[in-house]
Amino acid sequence: MSETLSLPAEKLPDVRGKLTQHAPLAKLVWFKAGGAADWLFEPADVDDLCAFVRDLDPSVPLLPLGLGSNLIVRDGGVPGVTIRLGKSFAKIETAGDHTLHCGAGAHGVLIASTARDNGIAGLEFLRGIPGTLGGFVRMNGGAYGRETADVLVDCDVVLRDGSLKTLPVAELGYTYRHSELPEGAVVVAARLKGEAGDPEAIGAEMERIAQAREESQPVRTKTGGSTFKNPPGEKAWQLVDAAGCRGMMRGGAQVSEKHTNFLINTGTATSADIEQLGEDVRAKVRANSGVELEWEIQRVGRP
Repeated sequence: MSETLSLPAEKLPDVRGKLTQHAPLAKLVWFKAGGAADWLFEPADVDDLCAFVRDLDPSVPLLPLGLGSNLIVRDGGVPGVTIRLGKSFAKIETAGDHTLHCGAGAHGVLIASTARDNGIAGLEFLRGIPGTLGGFVRMNGGAYGRETADVLVDCDVVLRDGSLKTLPVAELGYTYRHSELPEGAVVVAARLKGEAGDPEAIGAEMERIAQAREESQPVRTKTGGSTFKNPPGEKAWQLVDAAGCRGMMRGGAQVSEKHTNFLINTGTATSADIEQLGEDVRAKVRANSGVELEWEIQRVGRP
């Protein structure tokens, strides 16, 4: 057994936040499935996180966990330390020039609502993404024709050596659902810039997005959001549908009848069921259209 699998408490730095061993993660992710974190660290603040990362053995894996909406935690659990940013990382402040300073733990709905209340247009699309800012920054999250790269000014990250660094958007190498954040970096805050707008019109656009999402996506199920990236010039859901996968099941996992780019846990699915169903879908799409679907959902941990 590797040291990471049985990381003893004495190998971990002292913290002011909360450290929990063998912390169940299923309740923290949208699929409501999966194993435990070897250790779950909820830092008190940025300084606590910096000190912990600085003093932690660099061979120990780190996994930042946001809202758990675009994530499969495998049934064998997650090695090393899973980092979850709490309320102290969810603050949002106005920074002038139609800009918001947001903690990485801030929910997309709250960011969009704060922008509306301050007459800042252009951030409405965040209302339609389930997740927190840290995840949006990491994967260039987007919806309804816009993406994080369109509104991000810069972000603050804690690097693997424990240093805090501000990275401008130009250094993040953004492409579709991808960034080139440094390996092991934990996003802790970011600045988002919109433009002057009418709060009433901004609110109406947010309502339109919320309604469109409710009508088209299985938002009231145990799901992980969009499963596969849209291939160039194609829609993943159309390829999945054309391959005859609508409603397809493996164990307790099912391809949503409502939106075929969503997998759902019908109640009894293991993470292995969900991931294997995704691979079944990829194989059928490949056989039907020759297109190799790429996972958008992050899959972490031991099988």
